[in-house]
Amino acid sequence: MAKITYIEFGGKEHVVDVANGLTVMEGARDNNIPGIEADCGGACACSTCHVYVDAAWVEKLPAKEAMEEDMLDFAYEPDAEKSRLTCQLKVSDALDGLVVRMPEKQI
Repeated sequence: MAKITYIEFGGKEHVVDVANGLTVMEGARDNNIPGIEADCGGACACSTCHVYVDAAWVEKLPAKEAMEEDMLDFAYEPDAEKSRLTCQLKVSDALDGLVVRMPEKQI
């Protein structure tokens, strides 16, 4: 299990425990975290679970695969370094302490 901090665009923080094996997106959905819409349900077919990963975590996460890179082109104000799709981040003990920030809106 990992403790993940989701920060809404306005600054409100939600710190939740997310079970290993789920995705960061599923953790947000299951805990009713606003700002992550996840319209495609985690199929990496949209960009509505886009977040900005805290700078301290950018290098600790697995590299983006080509499909995620392609979908991020459709995200609202993507950041080449910090933008990730939460449906592509599988939770494990290694993600304990992860901090993600939501964009102003999802497209």
